[in-house]
Amino acid sequence: MRTVVDKSMLGQVWTVATYPGEESSISRPDNLLQKILMSRGITDMAAMEQFLNPSIREYMPNPSVLCDMDAAAKIIADSIVAGEKIAIYGDYDVDGITSTAVLVKYFRALGVDVTWHLPTREGEGYGLNVSAIDEIATSGAKLIITVDCGISGVAEVAHAKSLGMRVVVTDHHSPDSVLPSADAVVNPKRVDDTSGLTYLAGVGVAFLTLVAVRRELRSRDLPDALARCVAATDPMNYMDLVALGTICDTMPLIGLNRAFVATGLKVLDLRQNLGLRVLMDVADIKHVSVYSVGFAIGPRLNAAGRLDSAAPALELLLTDNPLIANDLAQKLHKMNQERIDIQNAIMISASELAQKCCDAGRCSLFVCGDNWHGGVMGIIAGRLKDKYNLPTCVATRMDGVVNGSGRSIHGVNLGKIIHDALAAGIVSEGGGHAAAAGFSLGAENEAKFCEFLENAVREQLNGVIPCKEIVADAEMDASGATLQLVNKLSALEPFGQGNPEPLLILDGAILRFATIMGHGAHLRGTVVTSNGAQLAFVGFNLVGTPVGDFLLDDMNTNTKIKMLGKLKENDYNGRRSAQFVVEDIAI
Repeated sequence: MRTVVDKSMLGQVWTVATYPGEESSISRPDNLLQKILMSRGITDMAAMEQFLNPSIREYMPNPSVLCDMDAAAKIIADSIVAGEKIAIYGDYDVDGITSTAVLVKYFRALGVDVTWHLPTREGEGYGLNVSAIDEIATSGAKLIITVDCGISGVAEVAHAKSLGMRVVVTDHHSPDSVLPSADAVVNPKRVDDTSGLTYLAGVGVAFLTLVAVRRELRSRDLPDALARCVAATDPMNYMDLVALGTICDTMPLIGLNRAFVATGLKVLDLRQNLGLRVLMDVADIKHVSVYSVGFAIGPRLNAAGRLDSAAPALELLLTDNPLIANDLAQKLHKMNQERIDIQNAIMISASELAQKCCDAGRCSLFVCGDNWHGGVMGIIAGRLKDKYNLPTCVATRMDGVVNGSGRSIHGVNLGKIIHDALAAGIVSEGGGHAAAAGFSLGAENEAKFCEFLENAVREQLNGVIPCKEIVADAEMDASGATLQLVNKLSALEPFGQGNPEPLLILDGAILRFATIMGHGAHLRGTVVTSNGAQLAFVGFNLVGTPVGDFLLDDMNTNTKIKMLGKLKENDYNGRRSAQFVVEDIAI
């Protein structure tokens, strides 16, 4: 990394990603694409070509590379051929919903008697539970397939087995030291799995399972009707669902995931799934992208599971009835607005408590309120973490129990802290990974947990509250920020976790003017570059910040500035031009 700005207007350090052999500190537009790829670790020309042209054909592995996959495919195929009832057990988030939808749609297409269960966030919580398993057994199901869950359900899987059912676990969460005693456990994070597919979402694992099941079925001498169904039903038809789950679970868009999303967005754009088509119409989505999936489709599907039951979201993905699809889409749209209202109301109180923590010089934030809605704790934790650049836990206190979610910054492993708190008896339940975690504890341990969190974070940070460091992909002269460059950078799509949209530092820009857009918190303006060209810019939510104050002050006209942000295409009345989305500035 090379430091470009020690302290920006927002108090951030700007650095630029570098690679061995870089000759110039200022990147030329004609080699910018290659420089970005190299700084992201893609240095081989063949690998660059594959990255820029992602296809499932190139990235798709043999599903058998996953531990237990062949056993899982055989068990599922046996159940299908025997005409048994199969139950799919999912989760209430978008990954769990899409994973369930993929399997249910495939099995229905084969004429399988299939049922499903999604737990409720507040009533049942994440993962398997005994009551639901009892209901599944009573329904006559002979096989349970878990998707996006199950890896920690040791007792629950044993219970299902005791009832005479077979269990196939497919999951992508980190396992405990003891695996459940399922008939097959397919999880790329198993310690004995060497597939290298640990970055897959739950829906990615479910998709590979379907590919293996179809291959197993096609190798058999099947009854004519079933053979015709197997031949006619291609799991590739569900790539829109695979992309949706992968994006919304913020999995890194690398390797197979990149191919899943690139292909899945094209399938989604065809709008073949009735429910998704209606939901996109309700959300007024004109252009399908990672952004529209992550910030428009995903939140609406997630809203059901956050506020009540995720069942309406799954039913929307499964229905072939236009009237039902419209009713469900409208319901999810309304629930998402309700979720936003609840979230905004809690955010006000949570922000006040967080500010008090900061004023006290803490290295961590822990805020808790009475009867806050548990479904939005993670969202609020993420926003406070971004605002204060501190590990943040947000919790709700209800009936003597505190339930919460946490989000962390680089350098602090929050999952380890929660696991340590569990081992110390401070929290009663908990788990997660470095960046995110969930936990439950008795209200009497609230102060003890707050202290434990602060001490653990201080130890990991060596007592130093980090200054937020922004890593840009390149620094370049503002004159190179053209529509031609926008088109070149689009070759890096799809953008997302693990493959972010290029973040650029523009040098040599002279501020011409800036003004507030409408009556909101956004602004727009123009700068003049070194070759005399004008470049338009916009800044979202910058009014009232040091950046906004500087840009809107007429005294700063003709000042030379550095700008941090993203270069995008602006299409206004059919006129296409380059536009810079400013996130921070420095002088």
